[in-house]
Amino acid sequence: MKNPISFFWHAHQSQLYPELARLEAQGYVTGRVMEQHTRPDKKVYTISQAGRAALQHWVTQPPASTPERNELLLKTYAIWLADPGQAIKLFRVEEDRHRTRLAQYEQILTQVEQKYGPQVPLDLPYFGDYAALQKGIGYEREYASWCRWMIEQFEANSHQKGEEP
Repeated sequence: MKNPISFFWHAHQSQLYPELARLEAQGYVTGRVMEQHTRPDKKVYTISQAGRAALQHWVTQPPASTPERNELLLKTYAIWLADPGQAIKLFRVEEDRHRTRLAQYEQILTQVEQKYGPQVPLDLPYFGDYAALQKGIGYEREYASWCRWMIEQFEANSHQKGEEP
């Protein structure tokens, strides 16, 4: 559940093992204990044919509608109460954070395109990573742009009032 999935889907370690046990009980994965000499033994899971069939069906079903929880957007509803200078600082930090992640994603995209060219074949397992990466780039670009717009709104308002932002 680390890169690249952790960029858009987070699961706690404590959630993974109960879910794997449930999938194993349903016959979707098989697990085998792998002995390790310097660490505790670990269980390695492999998807079964039934699991592959279930996954093949699941990936084309519409996702459940879940409301997004975005704390910055929630704060934006009440941002009119904030000191303009503090609001500008908040959105600058967020803009920097999203620009940093955008740069990470673009670097990964460069590596992918060096390996596969500008179009990753649909029948490769890596296509899902590529597709999610494309979505992430668009998301980060738009989010950083929106933060920049918010900063500009506060700066323009401060200038209109003759204040220093």
